[in-house]
Formats: sequence, C-alpha cells, structure tokens
Amino acid sequence: MPPSWSQVNAFHPQLWRAVCGYELNPALREELMQEVLLAIWQALPTLREHDRLLPFVLRVAHNLGASHVRTATRAPAPLQLDPIQHDVPDPATTDEAERARSEWLFEALVTLPLRLRQPLMLQLEGFDYGEIASLLGISQENVGVRLHRGRALLKTLLSQEDIV
Repeated sequence: MPPSWSQVNAFHPQLWRAVCGYELNPALREELMQEVLLAIWQALPTLREHDRLLPFVLRVAHNLGASHVRTATRAPAPLQLDPIQHDVPDPATTDEAERARSEWLFEALVTLPLRLRQPLMLQLEGFDYGEIASLLGISQENVGVRLHRGRALLKTLLSQEDIV
C-alpha cells in the first residue's frame, strides 16, 4: 500500500529546511515548496520501498532545488525598465487618447519578463524578425514565439484594465 499524504506531511519540517537551503527570497521559497510538494504528490505512486519515504521526498526536494538554482543562475538579473528615462510621446504632436495609449503600453511593457519585453520593444522600434533575431542571438522562429506570447500577455493586461 502506498504511503499516505499524512505520512509525507510529517516530513514537512525537513522539506522546508531543504527548500530554504536553495532559495533565500521568501516568496520564491514558498513557490519552490509548492513545486516540491506537487512533485512528491505526483511521484508518490512510483515509490517502491515505502519504508524509504523520507529519502524519497528529500531526493525530490533536492532535485527540484538544484534545478531551481540552475535556472536562476542562467537567467540574467532582471532590470526594471525606467519609463522616466524612455521616450514618451510629445504632447504637442499627439492627441490625449494616443498619449494615454502609449503611456499604458510602456507601463504594461515594464511588467513583462525581459525575454518577452526585448523583442516587443525592438519591433516597436521598427526592426523586423530577422534583425531582432540577429540582435538577440535567437532564431527568427523564436522571435515569432516571443512576440506572440508578449502580445498575448499585453492583451490579457488590456482586458483586465477594461474590467476594472
């Protein structure tokens, strides 16, 4: 008979200490803990030696923690876009509605992850897919995917704005 979730819950303090060893940011630590618990839940039916539950759950926690650290070290540190330092439309040459749309767009772009924000901003500057691919060192297909995902997120943000 597979171990019950209550048996896994008994190891929560050990799991928490393992997760704390991989992430210092409290919010990301909580997120990593949830990922670990979900992975344990999904892997629990594959456990063959039920008396080895603690090493099993700690191995899952270690594997996810190590993967989390590898991913974090590969990603560059995110820098926030400073809208004050970026060009804004000239009030003398644009109407109020167009200026409001442009300001909303820059504010929304700031919220996007860098990998989606970069190609969108380059496209707004007039670069085509090939030029964006060359500048970012990615394939044209990847540029298309990132632009599509970025525009989808912007549409979601716009629809949330309309609701409020």
